[in-house]
Amino acid sequence: MSLQSLALIENWPVPTAAAAVVRADGTVLGTHGPVGHRFPLASVTKPLAAYAVLVAYEEGAVELDEPAGPPGSTVRHLLAHTSGLAFDEHRVTSAPGERRLYSNAGFEVLGDHVAKATDIRFFEYARQAVMEPLGMDSTSLDGSPAKDGVSTVADLVRFAAEVQAPRLLDPRTVAEAMTVQYPGTKGVLPGYGHQNPNDWGLGFEIRGAKSPHWTGRSSSPRTFGHFGQSGTFLWVDPDAGAACVALTDRAFGPWAIEAWTPFTDAVLAELRG
Repeated sequence: MSLQSLALIENWPVPTAAAAVVRADGTVLGTHGPVGHRFPLASVTKPLAAYAVLVAYEEGAVELDEPAGPPGSTVRHLLAHTSGLAFDEHRVTSAPGERRLYSNAGFEVLGDHVAKATDIRFFEYARQAVMEPLGMDSTSLDGSPAKDGVSTVADLVRFAAEVQAPRLLDPRTVAEAMTVQYPGTKGVLPGYGHQNPNDWGLGFEIRGAKSPHWTGRSSSPRTFGHFGQSGTFLWVDPDAGAACVALTDRAFGPWAIEAWTPFTDAVLAELRG
């Protein structure tokens, strides 16, 4: 089976694009474009970083509910964007758990926290904990664990299969990561405005009932993943039994808002067909 819907990326107004769909057992249902091309991930870095933090949790290096970040905040708050830290600044704008304040700064604090706990630089810890065992040889998380990752569609397909059928983590830990943390929390989804609620798990955004949204109109509420300002996304739709990765080299903007939803709907329709 080769998904014809993936060819829709040919119509995207971007210099380079690649996409793939993968099932939980690692079966790649289709690819399109240069899947070995390395793209800046922007915020699609966050799920990779979060997975490394969860490995640190399972190894006993950190606890989800131990203090981290601003006063009253925990590792869980940082992963769920409810620490109260501002978007790109290390300043507190609300009390922990009150609002969903999407925060790059929060993930940077998280990386520092894990590095201190493990005595290993975070990007190196992530490499050993996630990238190396999954064979993601073209992926690096040097720099900010919020936004400086670089990867390929081929590598992210391995990660997307892992998230659907975990081998590196206990499935219960991954289930927790895909469960809404601090339910009912309002906030802004960058690029898509105020959402009430703005559901988030541990490092993964959860679609829920958000509208507008970057996934499809037919995506299940259980869909989770992340998109990046570099024109990238990764979603997993448990109801469809598959995940999709799409990477481009054009910054997110109106073109993506127009292109991504019909693309995802076409992929899901073909999967169901």
